[in-house]
Amino acid sequence: MKNYVHRETCRLCTSRNVSKVFSLAPTPLANAFVTADKLARKQELYPLDVWFCNDCGHLQLLDVVDPAVLYEHYVYVSGTSPVFVKHFKDYAAYVIDNFHPAPAGLVVDIGSNDGTLLQFFMDSGRRVLGVDPAQEISEKTRASGISVIVDYFNPTLADRIRADHGAASVIAANNVIAHIDDLGGVMEGVRRLLAPDGVFVFEVSYLGAVVENTLFDTIYHEHIDYHSVTPLQAFFERCGLELIEAIRVDSHGGSLRGVVQIKGGPRKRGASVRTMLDYEESAGLNRPETYGAFADHIDGLRTELAGMLHQLKSEGKRIAAFGAPAKLTTLMYHFGLEADLIDFVIDDSPLKQGHFTPGMHIPVVPAQELYNRKPDYVVILAWNFAKPIIEKHSAFREAGGRFIIPLPKVEVI
Repeated sequence: MKNYVHRETCRLCTSRNVSKVFSLAPTPLANAFVTADKLARKQELYPLDVWFCNDCGHLQLLDVVDPAVLYEHYVYVSGTSPVFVKHFKDYAAYVIDNFHPAPAGLVVDIGSNDGTLLQFFMDSGRRVLGVDPAQEISEKTRASGISVIVDYFNPTLADRIRADHGAASVIAANNVIAHIDDLGGVMEGVRRLLAPDGVFVFEVSYLGAVVENTLFDTIYHEHIDYHSVTPLQAFFERCGLELIEAIRVDSHGGSLRGVVQIKGGPRKRGASVRTMLDYEESAGLNRPETYGAFADHIDGLRTELAGMLHQLKSEGKRIAAFGAPAKLTTLMYHFGLEADLIDFVIDDSPLKQGHFTPGMHIPVVPAQELYNRKPDYVVILAWNFAKPIIEKHSAFREAGGRFIIPLPKVEVI
C-alpha cells in the first residue's frame, strides 16, 4: 500500500523550478521499530531523494509520507536524555529573559512531545498547552499535569485555542517545522494565535550544519525540509510574519533557533539574521552544486566505515551499536550496516527496548547488555551524544572495548 505522495512544487515558495540534487538509499520509516510478533511482516521502503528549489534556495524532500502513519504512535521522547532536559531548561530561560512573556501568559508548544519544555515554562508561572498528534506520549504528558490537545496544529485549531485560552505570549515548535508539508497553513495558525507582542520560537536542524558536518543521517522521511535562513526569511514575510533572530545552537549536531513576530511587531530585527544570510551566501547553501559535492563526500565516508566494520568482522570481532535515534535508519541503510555486521543496538529509552530496528530488524536492548554481551566494538549511532555516552560507559573502555564514531568523520575511541 502506497502511503506517500510526490509533490511537484517547492514547499516554501510553491515554485515548480525544482531539481533533484542527490539520492540516499530508500528506507523504511525512521521510527518504524517493530516488536517480535511483527518481524515476518515486510516493511515498505520509501524513496529518499533530495530536491533543491532553484528560485528560493530551499532544500527538501518532495515525497511526503502520510502524517498519520508517521506520528500517531510516535516513540521518540525528549525526557530520556539529560542533555535535552538541560537544553530545554536553558531554552525556556532564553525566551523568558529575552522576550519577557507575561507572567501568567500562555505558552503553546506545537509538537509538545513529553512536555519537557512546557514543564519549565509552567514552573515559571506561565500557563501552558501542548499540541501533539502522538496519542500514547500525549497521555503520559497529561498524566504529568500538562494539558495537551491530541491533534495537528492548523488555523482552525489556532482559532479554537485563542477562543478558549486567549492569545499566546509564546508559541514554540522544536524539531517540528521540518516535518510539516503544509507549513504555510501552520504559520497562518501561528499568526492568528500570537498576541500582538508575542513571539514564535522554533528550533530546527540547520542546513549549514548538515553540510559542514556531513550530517546526512538527519535526512529521513519525517524531515521533509532542510532549513536555512535565506528561504525562511522570505517565507515568513509572505506569511505576514517577520524573522527577528536567527541563532545557531548545538543540539542535534547543529540547529537553527529562530524567533518570529507578527510583521510590524514591537521588536527590531537583530543583527543575527544578517550574519546568517551572509554566511549562507559564502557557504554556497543557495547553489545546487554544493549538494553534489556533499553527496560525493557521504559516499567516501560510507566506503571508509563499511570497509572498517567488514574487516573487524573478518577478524572475528563482535560489533554492537549504541543509540536508536531516528537517524539510525538512514545511516544503516545508506552505509549498509546490516545484521551481519551489527549484533544488537543499545538504547536507554524503554519505548524502544525489546523492539527491532526498522527493516533490518536488529534487536534493541538496555545498556546493561553492553556488559552482559561484551562486544569488542560499539558504533555510536547517536553520535551527537558521543561524549556523554563514552564518559558514562568508561568501564566498557577500561575492559578493552572500543567506540566507533561514524560522523562527522570516522573515529575509533
